[in-house]
Amino acid sequence: MPSYPETLGALKRSPFGAPDRATRSVKDELRQNLLARLSSGGPLFAGVIGYEETVMPQIVNAILSRHNFILLGLRGQAKSRILRALVGLLDETMPTVAGSEVNDNPFAPISRYARNLIHEAGDDTPIAWVGRDARFIEKLATPDVTIADMIGDLDPIKAARGGHILSDELTIHYGMLPRANRGIFALNELPDLAGKVQVGLFNVMQEGDVQIKGYPIRLSLDVQLCFTANPEDYTARGKIITPLKDRIGSEIITHYPETVELGMAITGQEAWTKRDAKSVRVPDFISEVVERVAFEARVDKRIDKRSGVSQRMPITVMENVVSNAERRAIVTGEKEIVPRISDVYAAQPAITGKIELEYEGELVGGHAIARELIRRAADATFQERAGGANTDDVVIWFDEGGALQVTDDERSDAVATGFEAVPGLLDLVHRVGLAQTGDAPQTVAACELVLEALVARKKISRSDGGIYGRAEPDRRRRPKQDFFGDGLSA
Repeated sequence: MPSYPETLGALKRSPFGAPDRATRSVKDELRQNLLARLSSGGPLFAGVIGYEETVMPQIVNAILSRHNFILLGLRGQAKSRILRALVGLLDETMPTVAGSEVNDNPFAPISRYARNLIHEAGDDTPIAWVGRDARFIEKLATPDVTIADMIGDLDPIKAARGGHILSDELTIHYGMLPRANRGIFALNELPDLAGKVQVGLFNVMQEGDVQIKGYPIRLSLDVQLCFTANPEDYTARGKIITPLKDRIGSEIITHYPETVELGMAITGQEAWTKRDAKSVRVPDFISEVVERVAFEARVDKRIDKRSGVSQRMPITVMENVVSNAERRAIVTGEKEIVPRISDVYAAQPAITGKIELEYEGELVGGHAIARELIRRAADATFQERAGGANTDDVVIWFDEGGALQVTDDERSDAVATGFEAVPGLLDLVHRVGLAQTGDAPQTVAACELVLEALVARKKISRSDGGIYGRAEPDRRRRPKQDFFGDGLSA
């Protein structure tokens, strides 16, 4: 651990007392550290994927311009993560007057406490050091947040214990904004903040004038202010007051992943797929199906576009998919966890809870829409990876009365044996590279992908119980029965 000056006199003689650092603002600090990061080519915001060419340059420009800024976007677009990543652009540690509630700069104190202490102790004033993580304060704006919460209030107990009159600055209990002095203050869902609180906020941003219970107190706060908002709240509810909006330097629009590959990278980074009991192997086409479920949902007219489809959907779906495969592996004694399409169907609770339906969607129902999204995602994945492959033999077998019931609780080798009854199915998945010969778990997943693609194109049918059959069953003729294992039957 490096040793840091413990008194004001020692601080003056250290590099921290140099003129270019002694009274440097937090916005200048962020700017200088960002310039150094850009020069060295280091990562700007760890863990944020897909914004390199769109959002990141705008954030960089806002910081270089020393702007307060707002991130405007739908839910699940990494807005909060970006704000938290700003901490990495702060200095590792910062000197303050020991005991100060507002992180007073020893060379430019703003509170009465710090000014009195420096006046009395001089160069012997004790110095405390604050780490970068403690300089980030985050608050979710709600209608019940008050001026006292944000700015502060008079504390009668402080007045009584110190023998001060209530108008004395030493009686103030500081709110979150003053306590974020010389740091970053992030306010999420800004439109939900009451109008009168927003007035106090922009007054601090512009003039530094704060009135608490009628007593004017000047606080020249040094804060980097960052906000987030949902476009629906920002425009429809219209709760950001004009003077505050005018004082926000940059408005930056976020977005969902623009390609399936980027979405898969984000989901792969965020989803918890490592399990203790057994090793997990997720076929890449299963990852693609999971991601495409979100992409399909974002363009479905029955799903509310204003609410959006959060990137948390594919993340939680993937975790559910792996969990269902894990349960099967434990029950059946398989050596590894390999998800398949039936596991995606088992993850429907992670889909229905993430979509807001329009009126037409409400009539259909969330579960029916979720099943349709899975089929469309499977078809898009199959067409991307094996579009043009000949599936006629498979379709003919079902047209002639063949039927399969595929459940998610049977061993892969038994299911793979069952799929051998479908002419050309195993050969197809091996020929197009979806699975290798002898790899039963991935072969089963690939076969289910093919069948789901055919269901999506209405070439065969699938019931809610996992029974695959002809597209238009002839009820005058009983389909032929094929039994193979407890999990596959007609």
